[in-house]
Amino acid sequence: MNPPRALIAEDEPLLRDALAAELRSAWPELQLVAQVGDGERALGEALALRPEVCFLDIRMPGASGLEVAQALAEDWPADRAFPLLVFVTAYDQYALKAFEAQAVDYLVKPWSPPRLAACVQRLRARLAERKGAGERADRSANDAAALDERTLAQLRALLAAAADESGTSADRPPRLEVIQAGVGNMVHLVPVDEVVYFEAADKYVRVVTAEREHLIRTSLRELLPQLDPQRFWQVHRGTVVRARSIASAQRHESGKVTLTLRERAERLTASRLYAHLFKGQ
Repeated sequence: MNPPRALIAEDEPLLRDALAAELRSAWPELQLVAQVGDGERALGEALALRPEVCFLDIRMPGASGLEVAQALAEDWPADRAFPLLVFVTAYDQYALKAFEAQAVDYLVKPWSPPRLAACVQRLRARLAERKGAGERADRSANDAAALDERTLAQLRALLAAAADESGTSADRPPRLEVIQAGVGNMVHLVPVDEVVYFEAADKYVRVVTAEREHLIRTSLRELLPQLDPQRFWQVHRGTVVRARSIASAQRHESGKVTLTLRERAERLTASRLYAHLFKGQ
């Protein structure tokens, strides 16, 4: 078996170097294939190199560790096992809320050598478990390369915990009822109930109704807290769809889901991270 490979994404150079040095000591066979300082580079390097383990700082410039993990879950090739994730954070609320199943691990800054050693031991055990499962004769090739469902479920829990944190803030914006989309000197008032889906488009968001589209200059990240999550479901990191506009959902072996809409001809894709919304009864 080839030695395991890891990526470190940490925006503080001293901590990044310290983690690399301590990993070399605690896990000599581990190959550190990339050490980066921001979320965008972390995502690009992880997708290009496909390491078995990713150490992701929760708070980084460009994209947070959670956002990187979310993007990896959506863009990771279906024929490769998803990397084991270790989140590095200066705050322990994530540990308290979302790591009970140990599908992913965490390190709280400043970590101690025994804590890092325990993390390494868990990672080694998980990799050995994967190797054993992959070698079983009754395990199909598709199953052998499937996205680790435990990691996926734990990532959902982390994202939900982060959303709950923002939802309890006194600064949380009120629910949107009308969207104002400006075009030149004209402002179109679009009732939220008429929106079929929202789609991220660079620094804008496409607001798609049954009959037309609008562009608003905001990010999906800023828009999401203003939407009712019971009425609007996030199905991809860049797509939010009105639940009652979904006519059917077709699941695929890759884990993704194709959505057919009631009011629009185009189809949307729900990523593996959000496929659990469409399990059926």
